[in-house]
Amino acid sequence: MALEFEPISLARQEEYHKALFSCPDRASSDYAFANIWGWAEHYGLEWAFHKNMVFIRQTKPETVCWAPVGPWHEYDWFGCKAMVEAGKFTRVPDYLAKLWQEAYADRIELTENRDHFDYLYSVEDLTELRGNKFHKKKNLLNQFVKKTDFDYHPMEPECVEEVLAMQAEWIAWYEENNPSEALVAENHAIERVLHDFDRIGTLYGGAIRVDGRVIAYTVAEALDEETVVIHFEKGDVRYKGVYQAINQMFLKHNAQEFKYVNREQDLGDEGLRKAKLSYNPAFLLKKYEARLK
Repeated sequence: MALEFEPISLARQEEYHKALFSCPDRASSDYAFANIWGWAEHYGLEWAFHKNMVFIRQTKPETVCWAPVGPWHEYDWFGCKAMVEAGKFTRVPDYLAKLWQEAYADRIELTENRDHFDYLYSVEDLTELRGNKFHKKKNLLNQFVKKTDFDYHPMEPECVEEVLAMQAEWIAWYEENNPSEALVAENHAIERVLHDFDRIGTLYGGAIRVDGRVIAYTVAEALDEETVVIHFEKGDVRYKGVYQAINQMFLKHNAQEFKYVNREQDLGDEGLRKAKLSYNPAFLLKKYEARLK
């Protein structure tokens, strides 16, 4: 039976979450619903529901499947015709890659994709910012706190319009001063998620206001019982230390029940990789490209 793919939809997010929550490892940021919804148009994402699993594929700029979502450890991989039909996969988490290696042996080719590795950090480390390795971050945070009359608050649906207004200013500044196709694509994903903030039941976040205006925000989602993912985080760089502030304040006020924070990938961007490494990740979540021979 061929997989029947259809566009990602808000209407089936509960079915998707049922499959996602049955995964033995949900720490990968790619498969959070807000991520696939936000980037659905950019990547031409589609999904197919099949035997308690959800197969996801992108159709832009090429057609390739992402890792299927569901009870991986219960699935008959060796007898799965859908796997053979798909053939090629990207963003395959380390846990699933090992299961496939056991199931397919020399019939599968697995290649690490460093650009897609997720960065996971200790929530405690990024809240407390103790020691020499966080000295620069703590110093920037302290400068922001001392020099700025600010108000931090959880991000609720009623402040989404303010956040959208700040995001519009943010992207306009970058398009004028540092144009980037990647930032334009990200901006579209952010707008999609924010417009449906109250319809995506798993989202929350935080925002900082100065003089009644939002100058920084975070949009986040729980991945599992011990990991929260930061999908989007933006700040007005005219306020020195604003990124250190929104990062630390969100974790301090809204994420203390989690052990880890996933800050997603660097996608091979050298500047972004340097910035993510500077926060001293606890570990990197490996991902693979997979091809069935």
